[in-house]
Amino acid sequence: MDRTLTRTWVITLVMFVALMANVTYVQGFQSEDLRDSSLNARRLDDRFKRDRGPIVADGERLAWSERIDDERYRRRYRDGPVFAPVTGYFSVFAESGLEKAANRFLDGTDGRLATADLIDKSLGKRVPGGTVETTIDVRAQRAAYAALRGSGARRAAAVALDADTGAILVLASTPSYDPNAVSTLDREAAQAAFERLNDQPLNPLLDKAAGELFPPGSTFKAVTAAAALEAGATPDTGVRAGRSYRAPGAGQAINNDAGDIGGACDRPRIPLIEAFAQSCNTTFAYMGGEEPGNGAVREKAAAFGFGERIEYADRVVSAASDFPGTDQPAFSALAAIGQGDAVATPLQMAMVVAAVLNDGVVMRPHLVDAYRAPGGRTVDDVSPRRLSRALSSEQAAQMREMMEAVVERGTARSLRGTSVLGGKTGTADVDGAAYNDRWFIGFGPREDPEFAVAVMTEAPGYGIESGPIAARIIDALAR
Repeated sequence: MDRTLTRTWVITLVMFVALMANVTYVQGFQSEDLRDSSLNARRLDDRFKRDRGPIVADGERLAWSERIDDERYRRRYRDGPVFAPVTGYFSVFAESGLEKAANRFLDGTDGRLATADLIDKSLGKRVPGGTVETTIDVRAQRAAYAALRGSGARRAAAVALDADTGAILVLASTPSYDPNAVSTLDREAAQAAFERLNDQPLNPLLDKAAGELFPPGSTFKAVTAAAALEAGATPDTGVRAGRSYRAPGAGQAINNDAGDIGGACDRPRIPLIEAFAQSCNTTFAYMGGEEPGNGAVREKAAAFGFGERIEYADRVVSAASDFPGTDQPAFSALAAIGQGDAVATPLQMAMVVAAVLNDGVVMRPHLVDAYRAPGGRTVDDVSPRRLSRALSSEQAAQMREMMEAVVERGTARSLRGTSVLGGKTGTADVDGAAYNDRWFIGFGPREDPEFAVAVMTEAPGYGIESGPIAARIIDALAR
C-alpha cells in the first residue's frame, strides 16, 4: 500500500513540475509570439486600440496613427505607393515591412520602452508607442519612384546604399500599392483590397527591390571579374575574347552582342579591363565555364551575399540571390554572364557595388537608423554591422578602376558627365518575352563617391536605359 501511494505521489509531482515548466516556458518565452500570432483573435481586436508610434524618415512621418472613435486608431501613410516597400502595411489580418519588424516597439510593448517609461509601467498605464526612424532618404526615394514609374517598365526597382554603413537610402518598387487601402479597419473592405492586389499578375504587394529575383545579366560580370582577380588576374591581364565561345559539352555557342562586331570583343585576347568595359560575353562565359571555373565564381558570389536571405530589418528578409553550383561548364558559362540559373535581387547587386566602394567589405544592409521613446529620447541606435569581406583592398581598387572604365569608354559612356563615376550595364534576356530585364549598377557622386546604386527596369531595350535613373538617384542623394 505504501509503495502504491509513493508511486502515485511521485507521478503527481512529476506531472505538476512538467505543468509548471510548460506554463513558465509559455509565459516567459512564448507569450510575445503567441500575442503576435495571426491566429490570436483577441490580438486582432486589441491591436487597433493602441496609439502606435510613427515611422519617420528625415523628420517626415511616413506612417502614423489617427483616432477614429473613442478607443480605436487606424494607420495612415504618406505617399503610400512611394514608401510601401519601407513601411509595409498594418491591417486587420497581418502586417509587413517596418510595421512588422518594429511591431512591438511601435505599439509600446517592447521591453526597451517599458524601461524608458518605468513610472507609467509601474502604475499599470499603457506605454505609448515609440518612434522608428528609418535610414531612407525621402528626396531620393521620391526621385527613384518617379523615375521608375516614368520608365514605362512593367516591373522596376531601385536600391541605394551608403557603402560605408550599409544603410538603405532608397528601396523603391513598381508596380506598388497604397497601404492606406489595406489598412482600413473595415474587414470586408480590407479583404476586397487584398483580393484585388493578389489578382494582379505583377503582384504589387511583393517588393521588387528585395523580395523578387531577376536574371542580373551582365551586371553579374562584376562578380565573375572579382573571381578572376582572386585567381591572380589584374585589370591589365590579357584574357580570352573572340566573337563566340562554346563551353565543353555545350550544344550552342555563346556570342557577343551583335553591336560589337568588329569591336574590341572580336579580338582573340584583350586586357581584362577592356573586356569588362565592353562587356564581352565570351570572356566571362569562359571564366565561368573553364578558368577560374564554377567553384571560384560561386565562392566569390557567396562572399558578396549570394545564397543568403538578407535580413535588413527584424524578421524582414530578402529573397536569396543565387549562382548555381554545377559540374556542367555550359550551365556555369551562361550563369557567369548573368543568364541561365543566375538570379539576384536589386538589393544584392547594390551590395556588390557597395563592397567595391568600401574597400572590399560587405556591410549588412539595414533599414532602421534609431528607435526613440515617445518623449524623443533615443532608446536604441542601430550600429553598422559587417557581413563579410568579398575583396581585398587592392582588388576593390581594381574593380573601381574597371567600373570607371565602363563609364569612361565602355557600354555606359553615355553617362559621362553625370554624377555616376563607375558602373556596369546588364541586359538579361527573358525567355519567350518581348522585354528584357535592363540593369545598371554603379556608384557616385564623381567627387568622393559614397553611394552604391542598383536599378532594374523590365522593358524592351538595353541595360544602359536604366543608367539615367541611377544618375537621378545619386543626384538626389548628393544634394
